[in-house]
Amino acid sequence: MYEQKTKETDHSVVEFIEQVDSLKKREDAYRLLEIFEETSGFPAKMWGPSIIGFGSYHYRYATGHEGDAPLVGFSPRKAKISLYFAPGDEKREELLPSFGKHTAGKGCVYINKVADIDVEVLKQLIRESIAFLNKTYPAQS
Repeated sequence: MYEQKTKETDHSVVEFIEQVDSLKKREDAYRLLEIFEETSGFPAKMWGPSIIGFGSYHYRYATGHEGDAPLVGFSPRKAKISLYFAPGDEKREELLPSFGKHTAGKGCVYINKVADIDVEVLKQLIRESIAFLNKTYPAQS
């Protein structure tokens, strides 16, 4: 059976950020922490060894594969900062052209620094991702 690698942990978010080598990236991580917590309304939690996630949802694919993931998150990686939003959300594609300097993959958006982006668009991306995932994967009671 498949074992999900990226799980919520009880590791300290602040300790993780303090381990980031670059002072500028550390400062950006604290700024993102503030933006994501304020905008999402969720406290920061570590997911796996290097993702700072906010909120969570349970997904189940048609293949039967299922698991839990953060609604949104980020990781201050060595090369770039990875921002995690909902894959498949068309609204994300509408917002990205006005986001600022970035590159995008399936589920990630990569930035060099917070100064390169429009923070208001980031907040919209966070809110939209959460709304999309809550609609796509409604909580089971």
